[in-house]
Amino acid sequence: MQVEALRDLVVATLEDMKASNIVVIDVRGRTVIADYLVIVSGNSDRHVKSTAEAVAFRAKQAGEQSLGEEGVQEGEWALIDLNGVIVHVMQPRVRDYYQLEKLWVLGSDVVEN
Repeated sequence: MQVEALRDLVVATLEDMKASNIVVIDVRGRTVIADYLVIVSGNSDRHVKSTAEAVAFRAKQAGEQSLGEEGVQEGEWALIDLNGVIVHVMQPRVRDYYQLEKLWVLGSDVVEN
């Protein structure tokens, strides 16, 4: 699967799960860990968990096995590594504290929100 199609699948899944404030950041040329970072908020620990699990499940159905998953059981901040796309699902207070967007965004890098 092309990385753009995987990115779009992730965004569609997040929208289906009613995640909020979806931000997609193009990090190609700045890091080798991924092409896109997706940062999104879930409104509770249960919502973060179920959203992260849905992303991993839908990617697997499409033939893209996650390389790793972190924090899903805790539900404050879940990370799903889909190789070309890394997904961060965070509770709003955690997202506000870490402000990952500020670490990565330069100019017009945000391709969707």
